[in-house]
Amino acid sequence: MTATVEDLKRAHRATWAAGDYAAVADAITDSVAQVLVERAAVEPGLSVLDVATGPGNIALAAAQRGARAVGLDLTPELLETAKHRAAGLGVEVDWIEGDAEALPFEDAGFDLVLSTFGVQFAPRHQQAAAELARVCAPGGLIGLANWTPEGQVGELLEIMGAYLPAPPSYASPPVRWGDEEHVRALFAGSGVELEFERASVALDYDSAEHYVSFMETSYGPTIKARERLTAEGTWDACRRELVEMMERRNEATDGRLRVPAEYLIVLGRKR
Repeated sequence: MTATVEDLKRAHRATWAAGDYAAVADAITDSVAQVLVERAAVEPGLSVLDVATGPGNIALAAAQRGARAVGLDLTPELLETAKHRAAGLGVEVDWIEGDAEALPFEDAGFDLVLSTFGVQFAPRHQQAAAELARVCAPGGLIGLANWTPEGQVGELLEIMGAYLPAPPSYASPPVRWGDEEHVRALFAGSGVELEFERASVALDYDSAEHYVSFMETSYGPTIKARERLTAEGTWDACRRELVEMMERRNEATDGRLRVPAEYLIVLGRKR
């Protein structure tokens, strides 16, 4: 029987609550959040919504710049982590549990609507895009950083997906948000004028084995894949493919691991 949307979202909550996403943010995503706040020209006094904030990806960086920041996420455990991180930084953010596909805000309520590797994991892309456009004020900006299909994270998700059951037909692959044509189609007719830029963040680890060990104990999707596939007896094969993928992509020449993880920056100005 096909899972309902609510069933799927309960599974998503459990996935992102697993492990230690704050460690992933420290190692990988926080640097990209800084890039996005630069591109979005976050400054004091602006109202900023961070959609699918996780452990505070954009919201914390925006608050440090003096913006009025709101961080929304589906997973309450991640919001608790975000609150602790905010306290450590001495910044104030409004943290709200909510769904990227049904944002609990009025129309045109934010100057900047941003997300770093967050909204792309909402299952119904068209619905999520419509919500981003709805809550963005005229003249405001939608800014996103999304993993690309061709990049390292895209391949990681593809490898694990080949071993896992197919998602429901209404759930689009997250990495489609990293494809320019797909994003153009999502915002067609919304009054949002789009610009794109490709960039990458370096993954630096002792080895491919070290990277996979980190991900299978810290990154929710990998943790849940490991749990299921271990029970089915296929995790060792999947894990070998992940290690081989990282070794193939390795650009380091000093015996360590350095792999660029490509992402797409989406900047959309609302007319």
